[in-house]
Amino acid sequence: MTTELELSEFIPTHLAPPALRADDIHVRWVMPEVFHDIPIHEEDDDKAVELLGELADKVLPGAPEEEKTKFAVMCALGVDDLLAAGAEFAGICLTAVDGNPCTATVFVSLVDSPEVEGVPAAVKAIWASLRRIEVGEVSRIQLPCGPAVSCIGTRESKLTGDLTESGEALVFPTAYIRVYVPLPNGTTVVTEMGTPTMDGWDVFSTMFGNIVSSIRLFEADGTPLVTSEDGA
Repeated sequence: MTTELELSEFIPTHLAPPALRADDIHVRWVMPEVFHDIPIHEEDDDKAVELLGELADKVLPGAPEEEKTKFAVMCALGVDDLLAAGAEFAGICLTAVDGNPCTATVFVSLVDSPEVEGVPAAVKAIWASLRRIEVGEVSRIQLPCGPAVSCIGTRESKLTGDLTESGEALVFPTAYIRVYVPLPNGTTVVTEMGTPTMDGWDVFSTMFGNIVSSIRLFEADGTPLVTSEDGA
């Protein structure tokens, strides 16, 4: 599976959650309207159930309540995995591609950069590490906000028996694109799109290319920040 990220200019309008304000750097990006926020940080169970119900209504308008409930439960079961991946923001899309229902999830997290000096060295270290462990197709790319690393691959996902017609757990492949954007303060913004529905791969990968192209960095005073291969 191979694709080229289609990168385009966007005006950033989606403000990253506060947790993604790494020290003195603010991160902003644009999410397509077809993606809906998953309430991954709601600690009150009743409120979480309410928000997941609202999410199901947005994603599946007019669908039977049973289908909405299954969708909400599926999202709820996925929250632990998203949090385990360090997600600070997550969104989900359900759409039809050539008449086939397709779904994708996007999440954004903040991790420590490799212990090297500067953005160029961090990009090189991330690229080398991913190539060494052979996780997928790894490339160095240039975004409007600065240099980054992309990784395209597949992994196994699991659906519990509660959500399958047979009642048995289902293991299936999920294709993903992950992009690492090192920041000059020793942290890295990681953005990932994953889909188990390959009919929607071209559509979702194009959307994801637009999302990562829209990433903008700002100093604490609002001054735009663009990193480079020569240094931050």
